[in-house]
Formats: sequence, structure tokens, C-alpha cells
Amino acid sequence: MPTPPTAPDLDRTAPADPPGLRRMKRLALGLLLAAAGVYGVATALEGRHPAWGYLAAFAEAAMVGAIADWFAVVALFRHPLGLPVPHTAIIPSNKQRIGENLANFIVANFLSTEQVLAKLREADPGLRLAQWLAEPTHAQRLAAHAARAAHYGLHAVDDERVREFLRATVLRRLESVDVSRLAGELLDVLTADRRHQAVLDEVLRQLGRLLDDEALQARVAEKVAAEVRYLRYVGLDQVAGNLVTAKLVAGVGRLIAEMAEDPQHPIRLRFDDFMADFVDKLKHDPDFRLKGEDLKRQVLGHPALSEYLQGLWGQLLAWLQDDLGRPDSRLAARLAGALQRLGEKLLADEAMRGWINQQLVQGAPPWIERYREDIRRYIVGRVETWNTDEMTRELERNIGRDLQFVRINGTLVGGTVGLIIHALTQWLG
Repeated sequence: MPTPPTAPDLDRTAPADPPGLRRMKRLALGLLLAAAGVYGVATALEGRHPAWGYLAAFAEAAMVGAIADWFAVVALFRHPLGLPVPHTAIIPSNKQRIGENLANFIVANFLSTEQVLAKLREADPGLRLAQWLAEPTHAQRLAAHAARAAHYGLHAVDDERVREFLRATVLRRLESVDVSRLAGELLDVLTADRRHQAVLDEVLRQLGRLLDDEALQARVAEKVAAEVRYLRYVGLDQVAGNLVTAKLVAGVGRLIAEMAEDPQHPIRLRFDDFMADFVDKLKHDPDFRLKGEDLKRQVLGHPALSEYLQGLWGQLLAWLQDDLGRPDSRLAARLAGALQRLGEKLLADEAMRGWINQQLVQGAPPWIERYREDIRRYIVGRVETWNTDEMTRELERNIGRDLQFVRINGTLVGGTVGLIIHALTQWLG
């Protein structure tokens, strides 16, 4: 137990006290000492005139009020006179409870779901985001930050260990891919609802356009004429070439027209059967799968692929680093322009801003519920880690000056009450 001081040093001022607090402490102590002096004089002269009795009663009650309020104020922060009186040093003794109450107060009054959502709706984040991005300086600053971050990241990964890791990882992942099954599943999706018929239509249209080319028709006619050289002697080789070419173009044109009008055209049905059979073989035929795996191993095992991937990675990194490292980076400029245009479009599109606000309001409650308790625990834990003496000193520095008014008021109010009681006693006596 701390050793009590030999004298009742009621206002031992800590060096850390601000000037305002020290002045108020001196004023409160001065009033107590003044009341004690008045009490001594009034008591000594009480027999000479009844008025000294009233003054003595006032001073006596003022001393009692001053000392009682001094005890109450000091008991908030420490044990008065170092004596472990019960229910003193209230703040240091209840630090954990204070932290919990403070955390609960903040969570209940500032972080309830409805309060946060109301503030979120009032803030109109969609409009704020649009206005911020539409400002050229903001868009350029954001793009510059992104460019610097990307430049640093690219510089960090430009390392042989990273390249080797990525190369090995990519190749390992490719080795584990079942090429035939993957191709079959992909084609299965692409051919669903006879989508492949559109491919056939496009092939026939391109073939028709190709055969409509007069230069190509002339070359086909020449090839046909060269093959029927025996007609040259009678001057019919060119005629035959032109005739065959015309027949070929007309035949393709008729075929395209027929297939366009008839979804059940025999060629279309044969194409359906071919695609279905091919997809089924890719997915289930062991021979197809073995051929696919063999082809994959040959490709992945070829040194040229590894060199190509390494060279491609190095060239890409070098280009990106060179561009992002320059003040006039093209990528950063394009990003800034894109961000500014995005902001301008958002400003002009109220519906999109409303969608952004709606998504934030709908998505916020789970995050609020999740992190509110984390914030509460953080406040409690933070208060627990505070040094008790430092916390007490800081609180006293901030509210101690106001608490000295309690002592001053206690002195004056106590003296007034004592005077009234003495007057009533004299009157009733």
C-alpha cells in the first residue's frame, strides 16, 4: 500500500497538467484555505457579535463541501491521499468496463445497420463516384497510382525464379488438361441447338462469293481448258473451260439457295450427323483421346514451346515496364481517359447511378453485421492495452479543469447551505 503523505497535500499538481488545469486547481484550493481562515477568525470572535457565528457556519460548511467534492473528484482518478478507500480510483479500476461500455455505445449509436444505411443513402455514392471520376485531375491521379503500382509489381515479378515458377506451373496445368474431352465438351456447347449450321451457312456464302470473283473464274476456266488440250485443235478448249466454270458457279448457287430454304436439307442432316459423331468420339473414343494426349505431349515437350513462352513473357514484361515507367505512359493516359469517360457517362446516366447505390445498400448489411462486432472488440482490446496511469492522466488533462468547478461550486454551495441551516437554527431557537 502506498505510504500516505505526512501532510494533506490535496492538490499535488502533476508536471503534465496544462496551465488551465493548474490555475483551476489553485483556485479551488485557495477557496478551501480561505474558508479555513475565515472559520478560524470567525470562531475566535464569535462571542463578540452574533454575525461572527453566521460567518463561522458559512466557512465551516464551505470547508466540508470543498473537501467532500475534492474527495469525489480525486476518487475518479486515484485513491485520495494514497489510501485504498473502497470505490475510489474509479476510472483505473474499471478500465475494462469503460472500454466495453464505450465500445457498446459507439456500436449502438453510430454503427447500427439502419444508421449506416441511412448515411449511405444520404451520401449518394454513385453520384459522388461519378463526379470524382469526371474530374480530369482525379482520373489522372488514380491512373498514375495504378501505373506506379503496376510498374512496381511487374518489376517484382521480373525475376528468373518467378519466370521458372510460372513456366512450370503453366506447363503442369496444360499437362493435366484432357484435351480430347475438353474439345468435345466445347464443341458440344458450340453445336447445341444446331449452332454449327450457321458455320456451314457462312462457309457456303464465302464459297459463293469466292466463285463470283471474275478473276478466279478466269483462272478456273484456264485450268479446265488446260486439262482438255485435245479440244484445242478444234478451238473449243476455252469454251469448255468457261462452260464448266459457269456450271460450277451455278451449281454452288443453287445448292446455297436450296439449303437456305430447307432446314432439313440432306447435306445439313449429314453435317449434323458428322458433328455429333465427331463430338462423341472426342469425349468417349479411347483412340481419339490417346491421339489427343500424344499430340499434347509432343507439343508441350518441344523445347521451342518453353523458349517461346519465356520469350513472350520477357517481351511483355519489358514493354509494360518501359511504358509504365515513363511520365507520359500511354497505358496510364488511356486509363485516365477511360476513367474520366466512365465518370462522365455515370453523370449522364441516373439509372446506372441508382443501380450502384442500390447494390451498395443491398450489399452493405452483411458487411456491417460482420465488422461491427470486430470494431467493438477492437475498441475493447485497445482500451485494455492502454497504460492505466497514462489513460488516467489524459482523462484528467481533458476533463479535470471542468471538474475543478465541482470543487469551487461545492465550496460556495456548501457554505451557503451551512449559512441557511445556521440561520434557521437561530430563528427556531
